[in-house]
Amino acid sequence: MSNSKKPLRIDIVSDVVCPWCVVGYKQLAKALEQTNTEFDIHWHPFELNPNMPSEGQNLREHIMEKYGSSTQESDASRARMIEAGREVGFEFNFNDDTRMHNTFNLHQLLHWADQQGQRHDLKQALFTAHFTDGRNISNKEVLADIASEIGLDRSEALAVLEDQRFAKDVREEEQHWQQQGIQSVPAIIFNERHLVSGAQGVDSFKRILEQLANM
Repeated sequence: MSNSKKPLRIDIVSDVVCPWCVVGYKQLAKALEQTNTEFDIHWHPFELNPNMPSEGQNLREHIMEKYGSSTQESDASRARMIEAGREVGFEFNFNDDTRMHNTFNLHQLLHWADQQGQRHDLKQALFTAHFTDGRNISNKEVLADIASEIGLDRSEALAVLEDQRFAKDVREEEQHWQQQGIQSVPAIIFNERHLVSGAQGVDSFKRILEQLANM
């Protein structure tokens, strides 16, 4: 597969607060490595909860309100996520204070990071900050800190969040993917033609990659 004429284009529509988005990406990354596939990843914005208040909400309360889940069902879901993360080397640390956040600011910061060639690095840092370290990603100062930790300019990151200069761009990109029929994430599009939804598992992604290589 490494002899492909050009790298496999992979567009990933996702949200930072979506646990299956990070699991799905990590599964795909393992499959790409194991199949020696050359690739080019492009991340795109999606908001799981666009109406979430800026201060966020307790995650367990949010899940119970949104899906009608019981405490037992919530615990079982968390256990599945933790195990799925462990299988691909990602650590989820849920607790009673874990929160769901509004992610519009995060997507604006990612849009800016893309102009510096660091969207992928910032995406991974935000996944870790939220799910592993439990940092308050509703806080602009915290977001600016995370940006600076991967080498981006902290003051400029804060300015981007304060003046909302990329709000229109992010809204337009979100609308584009909605118009393409994307209603849930992760949504992974290979070579701008083949859509795969959800965290499929390493072996399933390997089969998909092998099929694509033979097309």
